[in-house]
Parts: sequence; C-alpha cells; structure tokens
Amino acid sequence: MTDPQVAILMLSLFIFLVLLGFPIAFTLIARGVGFGYYAYFEEGNLFLNKIFYLLNQNTYSVMENDVLVAIPLFLFMGYVVERANIVNRLFFSLQLATRHLPGSMAVAALATCAIFATASGIIGAVVTLMGLLAFPAMVKANYNRGFAAGVICAGGTLGILIPPSIMLIVYAAIAELSPLRLYAAAIIPGFLLAGFYMIYVIGYAYFKPSIAPKPTEEEVPETKEIIIQLLTSFVPLALLIFTVLGSILLGLATPAEAAAIGATGGLFLAFCYKSLTFEGLKQSVFLTAKTTAMVCWLFVGSWTFASVFSYLGGHEIVEHWILGFNLEPWQFLVLVQLLIFLLGWPLEWTEILIIFVPIFLPMLDTFGVNPYFFAMLVALNLQTSFLTPPMAMAAYYLKGVVGDQIDLVEIFKNIAPYLIIVIFTMVLMYNFPGIALFLPDYFFGVAK
Repeated sequence: MTDPQVAILMLSLFIFLVLLGFPIAFTLIARGVGFGYYAYFEEGNLFLNKIFYLLNQNTYSVMENDVLVAIPLFLFMGYVVERANIVNRLFFSLQLATRHLPGSMAVAALATCAIFATASGIIGAVVTLMGLLAFPAMVKANYNRGFAAGVICAGGTLGILIPPSIMLIVYAAIAELSPLRLYAAAIIPGFLLAGFYMIYVIGYAYFKPSIAPKPTEEEVPETKEIIIQLLTSFVPLALLIFTVLGSILLGLATPAEAAAIGATGGLFLAFCYKSLTFEGLKQSVFLTAKTTAMVCWLFVGSWTFASVFSYLGGHEIVEHWILGFNLEPWQFLVLVQLLIFLLGWPLEWTEILIIFVPIFLPMLDTFGVNPYFFAMLVALNLQTSFLTPPMAMAAYYLKGVVGDQIDLVEIFKNIAPYLIIVIFTMVLMYNFPGIALFLPDYFFGVAK
C-alpha cells in the first residue's frame, strides 16, 4: 500500500474503534504511535524511532502552550460557580423575572445556560447541572418532559461558542489566530443563537400552552422579592462575566489573565454567598485537574495523530480532492461545513479541530475566506456534533442524570428543532458576515 492509503486506513480504523467505545484520547495516541512507527521506520533503528520523539515533543508543547494556560483557570472558575450554588440562585431569579412569558421556566433555563456558559465554557457541566436543577423543576411544573430535555440540551451547547469558550482557545492555538479577536467574533453569533432558541421556545409555548403551563399567581412572590433575587444573584455574576470579557475585548488582559480574574472573582462570589467550603473548593480543584488532564491528553493524542496522518499524505489527499472540484468560495464553505457536520456524528470537537481543520486552513487564502469568519462557521457547526444522533453527547449527558424519567429517543426527537436553528444561524451569518466580523474589526481594527 502507498503511504496515503495507509493514512486513510489509519483514519478509518480510528473512527471504527471510537464507535466501538474505546477511549478517544488513548485511541488517538495508540493509532498515532502505531502508524507513526511504520511511517518513521528506519532499518537498523528498531527502538530509535522518531515517533517517540514526536510524542514527547507534542506532550511538552501542550504543557508549555501559553494560550492553553487559560483552560484550567476557566474550568476552575466554572466549577467554583457550580459548586457554590450560584447557578441555582440565578435560575430561580430568572424564572421569577420571566414569569409573564410563555414557557418562562424554559426561557430562564436557556438564559441560565447562556450565562453559565460565559462563566465556564464546560458543555458537559452545563448540561449535567441544568439536568439536575432545571429538569426536575420543569417536570414538577407540568412541563412536557421532551420539551424540557430539548431546552437543556440545546442551551448546554452554547458554551462551545459563547466566550470564554474552551474550543476557541484551542482553535486559536491550532490556527495561530488571536484569541482576543476570536472571542470578539463569537459574542454576537453566540447570543444571537441563544436569542433564536428563546424565540422558538416562547413561540412554541404560546401556540401550545399545554407543554409549558404558566405559574399561578400564588406561586409568584411579590415584585420586591423578585428584584432582591435579581440583585443578589444575577447582577453579581453578570458583573463578573462583564469584567472577564471586558478586560479581554478592551485589550487589558490576555485570556489567561482574564481567566485568573474570573477564577478569583468566582471564589469571592462563593465567599460572599457563604457557600465557600473546604469540601467544595477541594472538589473544584480535583475536577479542574481531572478535566484539564483529560483535555491535555486529547490534545497530545490529536496532535500526534494529525502529525502522522499528515506525514503519510492524508492531508494532501483531502486537499487535492477538494481543490480538484474547482469550487467557488461559497461552494467550498458549504462542502467543508458539510464534512465537519458529518464528522460530528462519530467524533468530538477536539478531534475535528486538531485533525481535520488544519487540512482546510491552508485553502482559505486560495478561496479568499476570512479566517475569523471561517472559525465562527466551524464553531457554530461543532455545536451540531452535540445535538446530532447517534453521538449527540448533550443527550447522553442529560440521560445520565435524569435516568428513566425520559427515553433517549424522546430526547433526540426534541433536539431536532434546535439543530435546525443552528443551521439557520449559519446560513444567516454566511449572508451577513458582519455578524461575526463587526466586533473584532471594531475593537482591534480590520485584520490584514
């Protein structure tokens, strides 16, 4: 077999093993080292193969990457906010504030997801926490279970797009783009998508009120109490988020420095709420270390796999295949986004970003595509990987915490409308690129 054929075999075998349920990080490392040994094999050097040097270098590169330093700090910020019951307060106050809207609890859940996303960027944590917090509350209020499940799954995926998204930090490291500009580019698309979710929820609940009954007057406290709840729960967290994102957008801090501010602010909020306990702090540190280690090994595995795949000629095959169609720029974007959408079924966003996105990045200049605009299309598209069966991870996260209260097929069914909304937002942004490019150009000038 030729080397490109080996590259395709390598990729096919990896996808097959992932579908069988093997751990992704270690599968990547095993395939990368195994096929890398073949790729770099030299007669007479049975044990001195370059793949081991490459694996070692990739490990140190991940650990020393300045951009990736922000990941554990943002993770710690999110876990502190979660463990301090700040999200519980936020959801309850927003639920009261939106009481007059159709589907008020669903709207509150989406708003809480969007705000919590800006405080952590952890998709699994958002879906899990809201599954424990909002789902039982909506079921108790006689909300349709499928409707409630769809809201939580869709809202939970907003963390991949809304800053401080962990995904955008990784993308910046891979594509060698400014994380500041990426964060600025993601703000409008992220909150626009959240707004579309809310419009759909309100409209659906308005025309079919049986799925989301309104609260009775006896269940709603006085306006004074509602205002107090908002001032004590929503405002402090909003100020923290504004400080973190504002310091980034104004150029006052790097993402890592802003993440440090956010982590300190999260600890301060927990202290003010009298919910900062040694046990909670210990759990936050443990979960941060655990998640960071998992993410780091995913990067090491993905980069090793991608390096070997490229060395064998896999990237060139895909690039020549795409360029051979003589596509127009819009056709190129549609084809790439379709490929990423399909890859999202068996793979997670880390593998898609690190293995496949580098294939498309060199072609952006050929087709005259703005790299930051392309990044936002990819970010929106990657949300579909969490919402598209059979590997819709958001559905599995929720199923894991609600158990037998709802069938997995029912969750898949109620996710579908939000999947359509994501695709609609991508089409809208393609026709109006300013949605993604206005803020980075405004704050940092037009990219050259």
